[in-house]
Amino acid sequence: MPEALAALTAVAAGAGLGAIFFGGLWWTVRRAASSARPAQCIVVSALLRMSMALGGFYLVAGGHWERLLLCLVGFIAARAVVTWLTRLPAPERPTPLPQARHAP
Repeated sequence: MPEALAALTAVAAGAGLGAIFFGGLWWTVRRAASSARPAQCIVVSALLRMSMALGGFYLVAGGHWERLLLCLVGFIAARAVVTWLTRLPAPERPTPLPQARHAP
């Protein structure tokens, strides 16, 4: 039972880390568009998000590669969820130009 609990905790922690990482990425992109210094905003956000994610992975793994792998699974699952939650509604999506449908 402790093994199953550790596995579930690793997946949940990975999902939390992923939600924070990709939610922060979404927030940064939206914020940088109206910022006076967009490059600085993006760089600082990237450093903070990567530091948080790598530190979280290190703590969750605790020297066990299995926990690290499960944490990564939760992280990737959170990416799919955040992408789905933050997509634009259909009327606001940009439509491709007619000539841009295929390469020459």
